[in-house]
Amino acid sequence: MPGFTVHIRDEWLAVPCRDTTNTIRWLGHEALKRYMKNKPDNGGITLKDTRFVVRRCQGLGLLDADDTIDDVLEDNDFVELAIEGDTMSPDFIQYEPGVSHLTALYREPGEYISLDGNSLTSTDLVNLGRGLYKIKLTLEAEKNVVQARELLDTIVKENKVVYGITTGFGKFARTVIPVSKLKELQENLVRSHSAGVGNPLSPERTRMLLALRINVLAKGYSGISLETLHAMVQAFNASCLSYVPEKGSVGASGDLAPLSHLALGLMGEGKMWSPKSGWADAKYVLEAHGLKPISLRPKEGLALINGTQMITSLGAEAVERAQAIAQQADIIAALTLEVLKGTTKAFDSDIHMLRPHPGQIEVAQRFRSLLDSDHHPSQIAESHRFCDRVQDAYTMRCCPQVHGITNDTITFVQNIINTEINSATDNPMVFAERGETISGGNFHGEYPAKALDFLAIAVHELASISERRIERLCNPSLSELPAFLVNEGGLNSGFMIAHCTAAALVSENKVLCHPSSVDSLSTSAATEDHVSMGGWAARKALRVVEHVEQVLAIELLAACQGIEFLRPLRTTTPLEKVYELVRSVVKPWIKDRFMSPDIEAVHRLLLDQKVWNVAKPYIDKYQTEFIPESRPGSPTAFSLDSASQRKRVRHE
Repeated sequence: MPGFTVHIRDEWLAVPCRDTTNTIRWLGHEALKRYMKNKPDNGGITLKDTRFVVRRCQGLGLLDADDTIDDVLEDNDFVELAIEGDTMSPDFIQYEPGVSHLTALYREPGEYISLDGNSLTSTDLVNLGRGLYKIKLTLEAEKNVVQARELLDTIVKENKVVYGITTGFGKFARTVIPVSKLKELQENLVRSHSAGVGNPLSPERTRMLLALRINVLAKGYSGISLETLHAMVQAFNASCLSYVPEKGSVGASGDLAPLSHLALGLMGEGKMWSPKSGWADAKYVLEAHGLKPISLRPKEGLALINGTQMITSLGAEAVERAQAIAQQADIIAALTLEVLKGTTKAFDSDIHMLRPHPGQIEVAQRFRSLLDSDHHPSQIAESHRFCDRVQDAYTMRCCPQVHGITNDTITFVQNIINTEINSATDNPMVFAERGETISGGNFHGEYPAKALDFLAIAVHELASISERRIERLCNPSLSELPAFLVNEGGLNSGFMIAHCTAAALVSENKVLCHPSSVDSLSTSAATEDHVSMGGWAARKALRVVEHVEQVLAIELLAACQGIEFLRPLRTTTPLEKVYELVRSVVKPWIKDRFMSPDIEAVHRLLLDQKVWNVAKPYIDKYQTEFIPESRPGSPTAFSLDSASQRKRVRHE
């Protein structure tokens, strides 16, 4: 029989419905009857006189009282009934607008990623967060999990004293717990450590957190039972996601508070979110998806909450987004160089082979693949071939050196994050093959914390140099373009405040780039006397990356606007493709208009990597086909044979 879960004030009520041709008004009255039946004073309401509205829990969309149930709801949907005069239920937790793409239209994917604790990548993890895959365990992982659990069961059976299994935690490590209370010990651990504050992680980030914890447990060194691990996999595949506040981790002993909130929901306590239910009590969300709360066995609470998975999962998103924007930053800077009538001389391969940092060489090669050459001629470049400028400003000439170190740092951080993704980071470790458990410090978050501090500093530089290029585009004394890239200046302000926004974001980043991992505060009565502060390192790295994306979105808009003033001249084929992509979502700036939507639209292009996807075929072709390097002459570039030799095959 169809049924619905209805939230009224502080109660969740299951309402069966034999006939779905009944109206939403009927569903509301049925729910009110059940609510009043449970209250001694009928809840202070009367059925006849009570006026109410009904809305979906997911998205909070209002439902028309005269609509039939089968027209607007699906079986097992969650709805809220709001009684007139009541305030909005505090149980509904709002995200930042636009963060989540896991909506009520979400459908479980058909493809799987197999987790074994050894081969997951940051790219895989981000895709799992986006809902592109479900997960399953490999047979080898299941075997390892079973063996580790058997050792723990033996320890309990033989009444051995082992930290975290038959003792308390932290300062209470010497307190031995009776066998009859070991289940309560683990449950108390999760409940007491669920002490985080702040906004909840978005569904995508909670999916990443849950998937990563499953991957680490699948290594078979944590002592989790296979039954509990299977329950976690089922919850992930149904997108039943616990309420996980973003603040509260000091990054050692791991991310205790966030992971405790993650485990609490799986226990059927606290709040949970799913595409079907929105926010609701965890037990109802699990029940609506045919799942049961996990029941913790000895050591399982500790196995669920001890590790660096929040730092690492957020770090995986940060490094993936950093890599995407770094690639696109080269394309945007190349377009700006064209608009500002810069020279390609500074990207000559011979220069960069004399300072052979991989990132620098790669960036210079990308510039050569996009800018004026015999292969991709530019009318704009040809128009100023014989100008009297000797060299360009650092913001254009030094892009390979500045962007290059960002690329090399991203590669370094990605290696750290991918190692951490496949590392056992809880305590104690269970070595089934040795028949013993060993206490160590793998939970300490210093590795990902330091790496993500480095990432923030490095990727920020892309915004720092971009903001200066925006200034050059907007300043007529530097660009030879109309002030602020608009006609009828004075009447129109053009990109004046867009540049201010870029400057504000860069200034914010300067503060956010202060390393959090240089700080440490002793916790747990000096038992945990050095911590990484990696949770904040990860969260602020994400904020820095987002600001960089937004600054580069403004530069891309400004560069495309600059192109308008150089028409009918055309730039190179790949850069024209980038221009056309931008113009598919943002029209030219003829006179002042509401600018934020334009910035958001181009930011979305960068998030979806569409700018990279447009230019990548040209970059790849240049790299793989060994296209001869063009070295056009100019009056300000001295060469003994410039008159007789206009090009030469580049050295690879």
